[in-house]
Amino acid sequence: MNLEFFKNKKVLITGHTGFKGTWLTSWLLKLNSKIVGISIDIPTSPSMFIELKLENKIKHYLADIRELDVLRKIILEEKPDIVFHLAAKAIVSTSHESPTEAFSTNVIGTMNVLEIMRNYEKECQVVLITSDKCYDNVEWIWGYKENDMLGGKDIYSGSKGAAELVIKSYFNSYFSKSHPVKIAVGRAGNVIGGGDWAKDRIVADTMNAWSNNNFVNIRSPYATRPWQHVLEPLSGYLLLAYNLSLDKINGEAFNFGPKSEQNKTVEELLQDLSQYWNLNNKNEFYKITDPLSFHEASLLKLNCDKALFYLKWESTLTYFENVKMVSLWYYFFYKKNTNMFNYTMKQITRYEKLLIERNKSWNN
Repeated sequence: MNLEFFKNKKVLITGHTGFKGTWLTSWLLKLNSKIVGISIDIPTSPSMFIELKLENKIKHYLADIRELDVLRKIILEEKPDIVFHLAAKAIVSTSHESPTEAFSTNVIGTMNVLEIMRNYEKECQVVLITSDKCYDNVEWIWGYKENDMLGGKDIYSGSKGAAELVIKSYFNSYFSKSHPVKIAVGRAGNVIGGGDWAKDRIVADTMNAWSNNNFVNIRSPYATRPWQHVLEPLSGYLLLAYNLSLDKINGEAFNFGPKSEQNKTVEELLQDLSQYWNLNNKNEFYKITDPLSFHEASLLKLNCDKALFYLKWESTLTYFENVKMVSLWYYFFYKKNTNMFNYTMKQITRYEKLLIERNKSWNN
């Protein structure tokens, strides 16, 4: 696939002010796409979206995706070529605190996008982003495949499993083979990268604490996660849009996750991040707090064989390349008074170079 595919395409991104949405917006700006963004608010402070001054570089709407008529008006006026639906309540703890918010945003919001697109008369590729937590996680040691059971023990997981059922029923009911709109689903989780300041996110909490020479409080130092840089699943989402334009993979879901050697404990991740902050003694930079009051899985892995087979996709960065990119982004933000839009573009350029060098799907 040639990244030139996205040049001059009008791309609508829901959730564009969030962490993943901001990185996706930045990458597509670099590819000379015309970006339209829809988000309910600026979700964090600090905000990567604000720091990169993206509002001045795109068409920026503040709107609630749960309001069907408002969303319909924007989409029909803008007439996008590609839609990436990322808008969601994406934090496990906040979903537990506000279950109706989580279900209404993640389920009704997704339904509204599909409801509008089923009557859309222009050719369009729609990539719907859910989560690795849509699976019914029984904490087995092998990765979940796209046809494994959906569901979850916590509110966030349940809302993502429910969104998947909405997508499946809409696709089978309304999006026939001849429909101009093609749909695919991307599932990923535990992404890390510069610019994440969401609540209860280990990297965000860590970098904020270290920038103030403080401890970071962690709940589960031995919990294992498949850490991957945010650009990794985003490369998968771009591949989904491209393959949908070729009338391939319509209606299919794909996992995007790191290689198994990138499964590390929270403690290991902190130790490796600390190398770029001159913190050498683990007793200096974290302490363990009380356990959670709600269930959170300690192990969740994805099987990404389907993405490798159909899309020729696999993760690009090594674990240590990932850690270096993440830690240096924050270090430059907090310590170097850097233009973070330019630095973000520099990291994307570096990633693109490695992507083309290492992955079959991007070198033709």
